[in-house]
Amino acid sequence: MNGQSKDRDWAAYYAKTGDRPPRETLLFALDRFDAAPDGLTRFAVDLGAGRGRDAIEMLRRGWRVLAIDAEPAAIAAIRSRPDLPLQADFSGKVARFEKASWPQCSLVNSSFALPLCPPDAFMRVWQRIRSSLLPGGRFAGQLYGDRDSWAGRDGMTFHTRAEVEALLAGLEVEGLDEEEDDSVTPRGEAKHWHVFHIVVCKP
Repeated sequence: MNGQSKDRDWAAYYAKTGDRPPRETLLFALDRFDAAPDGLTRFAVDLGAGRGRDAIEMLRRGWRVLAIDAEPAAIAAIRSRPDLPLQADFSGKVARFEKASWPQCSLVNSSFALPLCPPDAFMRVWQRIRSSLLPGGRFAGQLYGDRDSWAGRDGMTFHTRAEVEALLAGLEVEGLDEEEDDSVTPRGEAKHWHVFHIVVCKP
């Protein structure tokens, strides 16, 4: 696939998904922060931010947000959204997960994006996520299971239940829901989903 067709493909994806509501994992994590004020700076990193369906919700709640995405069109799309709050403290970075760096934060959100990290880089990225969280900080996002119909695709990472639990060792698990379902992708392709929905807190 050449670069131009790839850009058009992502643009179509953003058009179909960008106006959808924020992910339930993010809402759960944000509600946890709201329910128990902890003195943490409300600064979040959104990995694989896409068109900003999650970033906008964080900004709406007064969070400072750094959005990281490999596609320049994603960051541009967030900046151009009509619902971007006035005076929003938003910054964007164009980078792949395995090459990205970010400062310490109270929340790392990555909705359906971490599985796109290549297997040989995944553990480095996961350790970077864990080390970047301040005590009391949270990770919210998804990992793909080994029974997902995309399992085995080049450049993607999949996990068994035991492997997911090992990744979360030492973190307080506030939400771990395993889902299997047959439906379609945002691009209309039939797919068997095997997904772990995760919210964890760093002690």
